[in-house]
Amino acid sequence: MIPKIIELPKIYDKRGNLSFFQHPSNLPFEIKRTYWIYDVPGGETRGSHAFKEQQEFIIALSGSFDVIIHDGKEEKTFSLNRSYYGLYIPKMYWRKLENFSTNSLALIVSDHNYNEGDYIRDFEEFKKLAHEK
Repeated sequence: MIPKIIELPKIYDKRGNLSFFQHPSNLPFEIKRTYWIYDVPGGETRGSHAFKEQQEFIIALSGSFDVIIHDGKEEKTFSLNRSYYGLYIPKMYWRKLENFSTNSLALIVSDHNYNEGDYIRDFEEFKKLAHEK
């Protein structure tokens, strides 16, 4: 699988709209962990790692930010700024989040519980492993 934007359902209502995601109709994995990133100071970057096994789905619930994905050979940028679009990232893709707007809120769901051993934090090591896959 490759990283891709997934459009989520939108239920319009004059009182306010609603969107959601669930497995398997919107997500290609069952959720085991949920976390969020917020109050990111201007100019800061989050992420800058890859996972050996973990998959993620990232949504900008508020504000905007960019997710830069690298497969070991080339880089692609996804700009997230709508709460009804999310970015699916399979395992073995380097990711970093940057260009956070004021008051942005990034929601991330994953198919694994936290496991430090699943992280690849060195980009050169990641490129070697990605080349072997």
